[in-house]
Formats: sequence, C-alpha cells, structure tokens
Amino acid sequence: MNQVPWYQRLKERRVEYGVSQNKLAVHVGISRQYISEIETGKVTPTPTLKNALLNVLEQFNPDAPLEILFDYVRIRFLTTNPKPVIEEILKLKMEYMMHEDYAFYSYMEQYVFGDIVVMVSPDEDKGCLLELKGKGCRQFENFLLAQQRTWFDFFMDVFRVGGVFKRIDLAINDKISILDIPFLTNKCRNEECISVFRSFKSYRSGELIHGEEKRDMGNTLYIGSLKSDVYFCAYEKDYEQYVKHGTSLEDTDVKNRFEIRLKNDRAYHAIVDLMTYEDAGRTAFSIINRYIRFVDKDEKKRRSHWKINKEWKRFLDLGVSRKITLTTKPEPYTFDKTLRWLARQVAPTWKLATKLDEINQTTVIKDMLDQAKLTKRHHQLLMQQALATEEVIKR
Repeated sequence: MNQVPWYQRLKERRVEYGVSQNKLAVHVGISRQYISEIETGKVTPTPTLKNALLNVLEQFNPDAPLEILFDYVRIRFLTTNPKPVIEEILKLKMEYMMHEDYAFYSYMEQYVFGDIVVMVSPDEDKGCLLELKGKGCRQFENFLLAQQRTWFDFFMDVFRVGGVFKRIDLAINDKISILDIPFLTNKCRNEECISVFRSFKSYRSGELIHGEEKRDMGNTLYIGSLKSDVYFCAYEKDYEQYVKHGTSLEDTDVKNRFEIRLKNDRAYHAIVDLMTYEDAGRTAFSIINRYIRFVDKDEKKRRSHWKINKEWKRFLDLGVSRKITLTTKPEPYTFDKTLRWLARQVAPTWKLATKLDEINQTTVIKDMLDQAKLTKRHHQLLMQQALATEEVIKR
C-alpha cells in the first residue's frame, strides 16, 4: 500500500484545523506561495522547516487542551500625534479611523475602528494610548493576518519607537475542564494556596428562577490585589458565554479561562520573554509558578512542604509538556453586538408597534423611520462596516 506523502497529510491537517495557507505562512515566516508549492510537492523544505511547519500547525489543533492568547493590550506612545501610531505601528489608514472628541483615563480625544482605540492627549507625558480589549485584540489579529504580520512583528515596531507597555493580559483557555474554579476557591479558603499574594476574592453569579438559584452558576476567582502590577483571574468561561449569548454550557469551546494580568514593568518583561523564546506556554506558566502553588494540606508537615495538588499539577504539566505558541483568532469588525442588543431589547417592542399600526391602520413606525436622521458618526460607522479589510490596512 502506498504511503500518503507527508506534505499531503500537512495539507489535510491544515484544512481540518481550519487554517488558511496565509495564516500558516505568516506564523512560520515564509510566503503563502511557498506553502502552496510545498503542499503540492513541487519543492522539498529543509528538515528544520518541515518540523517548524508541523509544530506550528499543531498549535492550531482544535483538540489541544490549552491555548494562550492576548486578551488585553494597552501601550503608551511618547507622541501627541496619533498618525504615526495608527499608520506606522498599527499600519491602518488614518482616514478610516473614526474621530471622537472624548476619551478615557483623562485623555482628550480618540480615534476608533471597531474596538481598536487610540486615545490622544496634548500632554507630552501622556502622549497616545493604544487600547485593545478582548474584541479589539481579535479584530487587530484580523488586520495583522491581512498585513502578513504577527504579534511579534507588531511588538518589534512598538520597541522600535520606545512604546511603553502599560498592561498586557495573557489568557489561558481551558477547553476540557482541567481547572475547577470552585475547587480552587475552596483551596484558597483552606489556606492550600501557597503564594506571594496576600489576598483573594471570589464571586458567584447566576439567575434567580422561581425563587431558586439556577443549577449552573458562574464562578470567578481573583488571586492577588487588583491594584497590583500582577494578579490572576480564573473564571468559568462557558457560563460567561451562556449569559452573553445564550450559548448552552455544553456547546462552548472554552470551559474555563485563567488570565494573567500584568501592568507596567511586569508587562514589559513578559513581552521580552515572549519575544526571546517565542513560547507562550513558557512565559505564562513561569509567571504562574513564580506566584502561586495549590497544595494538599498535610498536618504532619510544614506548610511549605505540602505536596502539590495533582489536579493543579496536571494543569501545569499540560502547559509545559509541549511548546504553546500564541493562538490567534482573527475576527473582522462587525455590527453583531448592536444587532444582538436590537434583537433582545428593541425588536419585540418594534413588532408590537408594527402590529398596532396594522390594527389602527396608521403609519407611526414608517413615519418614524422616514424622519430618522443619521448623524456623522452613523455615516462613519456605515463606512467602516462597508470597507474590506484590504482597504483599511496600510502596507
């Protein structure tokens, strides 16, 4: 029986994992055309490149138990001019950014594309502040992919201009319920969490139905002070998705999330480590191991000698047993959030008013729509929604 060539298996796995040739090429550091030639057997890569292709592709395996991605990025740039930040660092076209004459953190104005925000201050000490929350990170990854860049390329540009890292969140997604948040919370209460931190907080949220708590409740655990430059947040991601989108707990891809939240120098050193070793697992789990350890109480031994809990050790082992590169989940900017709000909050009342128009033979709703005026901001939002990704990026 003829054995299937390795490059054909590579292509089959790439398609199975939902990874485009361009995405694989960007993460390996070669051209999309070269990937195409490898997959058709036209060229034979070196053993080093072959291993790199296989290893990088495996990081996108949807069955992998853990994945690591950026969930928050905040960087300050020592300039009061937003144009070089937008066009030379983000590599987006300034003309398509929406200007707003307000901002946060005492900044005066901001430029926005979806959830990608650049705040501006006339104060040279404050300069410009880039903020990417979770959605912003996913949307920026969509632009990075189109630019054939990675987070590493972006951070190199940040270092080149002396950008100051203010906050970085690394999120570890647990897809098979390795972590048990209520269990870890009880460990904290029982003093079975050995840590340099002095405090923890836990929250439990849910819905009240017929006066009784819903069976499935969301649990969140904070370890460390939220005011410090490093702390951890572990929560039940599946419940969050249930609350936000109504997704059933069984259907969510990610069951739990463990976030490492870093500010100022801690954020800077994490990025340096990540840039040096290009191993997100090494960076993330070295930080975790430095600050916390869950153990099992043993009255016969000193607390410092208590044995590490086996479930916690399993989590740590999965994090270091194989190289985990940064996962990217590019998402284009969409109006979905607003549409979901309309569907939940407005549509039922709108339908009722339409029915009343039919009954009363009036045109209240039609007249309301005809008289509605779109503001300048609405027109800008409309333009952003209509743009193709390739039109927004600056090469």
